[in-house]
Amino acid sequence: MGRVFSRVDHIGVAVEDLDAALELYERDYEMTLVHREVIEAQGVEAVLLDVGENHVELLAPLGPDTPVGKYLAKRGPGMHHVAYQVSDIDATLAALRDAGLRLIDEHPRDGIRDSRVAFLHPATAGGVLTEIVQPAKGH
Repeated sequence: MGRVFSRVDHIGVAVEDLDAALELYERDYEMTLVHREVIEAQGVEAVLLDVGENHVELLAPLGPDTPVGKYLAKRGPGMHHVAYQVSDIDATLAALRDAGLRLIDEHPRDGIRDSRVAFLHPATAGGVLTEIVQPAKGH
């Protein structure tokens, strides 16, 4: 299969107030907002900001009972996950499963900008919530 991951796709950051966080990232860090979307299935509003050829994804929960809402209640704002890009998410998930890693998502789900995503459990991923991303064509 070669390398498992093609590149770092983005770093996910959990925030309580998306607009306040955007002020910091756009004004002070001079990052460019490239996409904003509500992802009902994941219970978040997400934005992507450019950092070179990679991104920072800011995630604000749609409610306290969502995964990011629970994360914020337990840990507060900060780094939530690291996402790696792959060209074939199904093959990558099969290889990771065969290697003994624990998958949160057995099958990919819809992500931001029509990508397909799946998460690995931190317990078998070095303590880091790890997202696997297969971008939509053209992204």
